[in-house]
Amino acid sequence: MEVFWRGRKVLITGHTGFVGSWLALTLIRQGAVVNGYALRPDTEPSLYSLGGIDQLLTDNYGDVRNLDDLKKTIFQSEPEVIFHLAAQPLVRRSYNDPVSTFATNVMGTVNLLESVRRCPSVRAVVVATTDKVYENREWIWGYRENERLGGKDPYSASKACAELATHAYSESFFPAGRYTEHGVAVATARAGNIIGGGDWSEDRLVPDCLQALQQGSEMTLRHPYATRPWQHVLAPVEGYMRLAECLYKEGPAYGGAWNFGPDDRDVQTVGHVAERLRQLWGAGEGLLKFDMEKPGWPEAQALKLDSSKAAIRLGWRPRWDLHTALLKTVEWHKAYLQGANVAELCLRQIAEYEEGKAT
Repeated sequence: MEVFWRGRKVLITGHTGFVGSWLALTLIRQGAVVNGYALRPDTEPSLYSLGGIDQLLTDNYGDVRNLDDLKKTIFQSEPEVIFHLAAQPLVRRSYNDPVSTFATNVMGTVNLLESVRRCPSVRAVVVATTDKVYENREWIWGYRENERLGGKDPYSASKACAELATHAYSESFFPAGRYTEHGVAVATARAGNIIGGGDWSEDRLVPDCLQALQQGSEMTLRHPYATRPWQHVLAPVEGYMRLAECLYKEGPAYGGAWNFGPDDRDVQTVGHVAERLRQLWGAGEGLLKFDMEKPGWPEAQALKLDSSKAAIRLGWRPRWDLHTALLKTVEWHKAYLQGANVAELCLRQIAEYEEGKAT
C-alpha cells in the first residue's frame, strides 16, 4: 500500500478533526501529497494543532456548505483521491442544532460530489458516514451493507441522507456503465465507534473518562449497558485507504457501501469500556457512577456491524483488539501529559499498528 500512496495527490475534507488528523499523518508517512479542507479545529486542545499537522500538508480553511469555495479548492489542488470526512459528528449536538447538522452532513456531501463531477483529476472518492446510518432494530447481530437505512436522531438521519445523496450521484453522474467516460469511482465507509489518542470531542465516552481519570473525579455513565462496536482510529483509517486504493485501481467494482467495524468480541458495553480505562489508567475503584435517572436524549442500546465484506474483498480487519486499542489510547494520553512530542507519538503508534498482526 505504501508504494501506491507515494507521490499520490490526496484531498481530505475535515482534516483538522480527530480522524482526519490521524488519516493525514498516515498518508503523509506513506509519501502522499496531502491537501486539507476544513473548519479550524473546534476543540482546545486539538490533535491537529498539537501535532503541527498544518506544517506537513497544504492547509485550506473553509466550510463544505460553501460550494464555490470548496470547488475552487478542489480544482486548485487537483487531487486524484478524496476522503470526505468533514461533518458535524456528534449525536447530542445534533439535537441542539439539527439545521446545521443536516446542512453540513447532507449538503456538504452534495457540494463535495458536485465539485468532483466538475474536476477531471479525481479518480476515487471515499465518503465517510457512520455505523449509525442503519434503521436500528436493537438486533443482537451485525448490520450488513444492504440493510435498511434509518436514523432516529438528527445526526444519524443526516448521515443516512448523505448515503442516499452519494448513491444518487454515483448512479446519475458516475455510473459503472460509463466509467470509461467519467473515470470516477465512489464509495461510502460506515465505521464503528472510533477511539484513540488525541480525541477531545465533547460528550464522547473515552475523552470524558480520560478527563475524569486525569482529574481523579467520578465518571458518570448515562447508558452503561449500551453496546457499541469499539475500535482504534487506525483501524478505519487503514480501511479507508485500502478502499480508496481499490477504487483507484479497479473502479466501480469497489463502489457502494462498506462497513468497517471490530470483531464481535469487541462489541462491548459502555460500562465495560469505562472500567477497562480505569484499570489501565491505574485509578482506584469507586470512580464509576451510573446515572440512570436522567439519561438525557435517547440513544440506541445495541449496535453492531458485520464487516465480512471488507474482510473478504479488501483483506481488512482491525489489527488491534479492544484491549490493545484502550491500552494504546491510555499510553498516548499519559505520554502527552508527560510532554511527549505529539507528532512523533502518533507516528510511532502508526508504525506499531502497521507492524502489528491482525487480531
